[in-house]
Amino acid sequence: MTDDFQSKSNLIRDYFVHPSSFVDDGAQIGKGTKIWHFSHIMPNAQIGENCSFGQNVNVGGDVIIGNNVKVQNNVSIYSGTVIEDDVFLGPSCVLTNVTNPRSQVNRQSLYEKTLIKRGATIGANATVVCGISIGRYAFIAAGAVVTKDVPDYALMVGVPAKQMGWMSRHGLPLKSNSDGIMICQESGLRYKEIEPGIVKCLDLAEDLPLPKEQSVGKKFYDEIKG
Repeated sequence: MTDDFQSKSNLIRDYFVHPSSFVDDGAQIGKGTKIWHFSHIMPNAQIGENCSFGQNVNVGGDVIIGNNVKVQNNVSIYSGTVIEDDVFLGPSCVLTNVTNPRSQVNRQSLYEKTLIKRGATIGANATVVCGISIGRYAFIAAGAVVTKDVPDYALMVGVPAKQMGWMSRHGLPLKSNSDGIMICQESGLRYKEIEPGIVKCLDLAEDLPLPKEQSVGKKFYDEIKG
């Protein structure tokens, strides 16, 4: 595909594809989405609005991706993966779709589903083994290897990943006060473990977007964490 043809194509559609990238017939891409250098979107992939795909990203056939998803460089999203709105996939993180792959055994009809729920973060170089669910606003630390389901807001660290606490929607560790309330140091939003292993935000429903005034960071992580 020539640069001139690609440039004209970008003028008549409502999403952007860099000339070095390819979008196969049958893929669906939402308004405002940007696909940058050397990426490949395969047939029947479904991508929502206002997403961003960095350099060298592959999206497999039949993958479903929601709105406002950010995918950094060098990430492959394989068939069987479902990604909800507002997910962040860090550079070179790894997703899979067969637990026991063998070159000699064809398991294309047995791809396992991996669900990454709304607002979750997968850190750089982290690995998510297929067939599990990552909860809403969960935070998978860089380099972690996740092998089992992760609760909403959980902070997962290490190999294999273990829960080390809870994270706010703004990506800050949460600590309980004497009343069992956890307050985000950046936003002031309150959280509570309403029963063992289940955290809820008391001030904003998990399915609602952040208020505009809280959607732009103003301080570095170390400044807030102290």
